[in-house]
Amino acid sequence: MPQRALVLGASGGVGGELARELLRAGWQVRGLKRGLGVPRLLRDGIEWLDGDALKEADVLSAAEGCAVIAHAVNPPGYRNWGELVLPMLANTLAAARQQGATILLPGTVYNYGPDTFPLIAEDAPQAPITRKGAIRVELERRLQAAAEAGELRVIIVRAGDFFGPQARNSWFSQGMLKPGRVPSAMQWPGRPGVGHQFAYLPDVARTMRRLLEVRERLPAFSRFNMAGHWDPDGRALAQAVCRVLQRRGLAVPRLKAFPWWLMRLAAPFVTTLRELLDMRYLWQTEVRMTNARLLEVLGEEPHTPLDEAIEATLVGMGCLAQR
Repeated sequence: MPQRALVLGASGGVGGELARELLRAGWQVRGLKRGLGVPRLLRDGIEWLDGDALKEADVLSAAEGCAVIAHAVNPPGYRNWGELVLPMLANTLAAARQQGATILLPGTVYNYGPDTFPLIAEDAPQAPITRKGAIRVELERRLQAAAEAGELRVIIVRAGDFFGPQARNSWFSQGMLKPGRVPSAMQWPGRPGVGHQFAYLPDVARTMRRLLEVRERLPAFSRFNMAGHWDPDGRALAQAVCRVLQRRGLAVPRLKAFPWWLMRLAAPFVTTLRELLDMRYLWQTEVRMTNARLLEVLGEEPHTPLDEAIEATLVGMGCLAQR
């Protein structure tokens, strides 16, 4: 029989890509959406339920009969992290315990501080230097405690900065390029010559799906890093964008420095900008995750060639027409 998964955050970038990947693999997928207006709606193959990830009863009901709960949800508008992130996780934990489900979590690099740089293995110590990072560490600690108590299984997949056709809230689609038009300029948030790690979102979803397929063979609590696409000096992604545009007969964009000074001016008035400034340190020094454990389990990491991934991303952003 088809396996069933509840994807919390299925309308977002990571959750949406994972939901589509699971559907293609024959899974039944449920999503939870506030203000749906009807109790249940089948759309794009996803069974949508009206509910809120902040309400335990809604999550418990939505998870009924699910073998997997993907916790890919963030607080509404990315606000009030300190107050909402852990309560949402508590609801997911309650539902997973009730169903005996595996929890799948997209991890972040926020968990780590400079003491682990430049290379981060899966078992590297987590000593964050930001409030957001501390919350993520506590989130993973609670998952690990539940798994080690024999209550459920947990898989964490950590990757670089996302890009992809459906990666809505990403540095690539919101900070480096402007959606909806052919790029005339591309902004680089990092220091010249400093490498940065990226992950193509469909590759992330494929990796997650393949790990779910072998979850019974994994330790109850498992962390995996993805290597993704490594930009060694801040130019590789820009050069790929240029190649894609040149093949289309279009002018290449200029590479400019990201205006951090402007963000500092606006940060006192915009919470999201303050949080982005907190994470600037990840662009100022080399931070690279190693994927040895993933290769040990899967034998390979799903990896789309860079130019192909960039072209699909630009089409998805509305910067290029579909061929």
